[in-house]
Amino acid sequence: MVRTALRAILGAEADMEVVGEAANGAEAVSLIRELRPDVVLMDVRMPDTDGIRATERVLSGMAEPPRVIVVTTFENDSYVYDALRAGASGFLLKRARADELVQAVRLVARSDSLLFPAAVRALAAGHAGERTSGAAPPDAARALRDRLSGREGAVLRLMAAGLTNAEIADRLGVGPATVKTHVAGVLAKLGVRDRTQAVIAAYECGFVRPG
Repeated sequence: MVRTALRAILGAEADMEVVGEAANGAEAVSLIRELRPDVVLMDVRMPDTDGIRATERVLSGMAEPPRVIVVTTFENDSYVYDALRAGASGFLLKRARADELVQAVRLVARSDSLLFPAAVRALAAGHAGERTSGAAPPDAARALRDRLSGREGAVLRLMAAGLTNAEIADRLGVGPATVKTHVAGVLAKLGVRDRTQAVIAAYECGFVRPG
């Protein structure tokens, strides 16, 4: 029923095409490799292979993997955080409105902002402390800081605050193209694929702290 609803909503958009659907994680991985979609909606809890393992397999096994949005019932589910750490670009609640679903797919495909930034920040802040026994080693934050230029560090902090490229440009008094270059530099130096992974890395090492 959920898949039918998602297909109907997205298929009605003129700029979107639903190329396939799968009943479990193993089938999803196979279809994704065959159909090569731009964006995947991945249920975090599935039979056979769950959304976390499926996301890992897709992102590690394809030269140009899709963006993955995990779909979940509960936003504070530890499975969601694990999926984000595995490489998902964001998450969406199953009770989300149709317009939120469409916006989420477009935003992740464009990848110039966090998907639902407040929720992603809350997850990162809440779970990062648990994964590092309450506090990351001081040298972890220093090591990350040393890899970035001063401006890149500032951009990462603003990314973690949920600002879009345009908002970061306005805050720093530079052009959007300059911000895009800095964002690309941050992702490359952290060895991550998108903004969500950069924000999680920033929280987990203590470069950005909750509050």
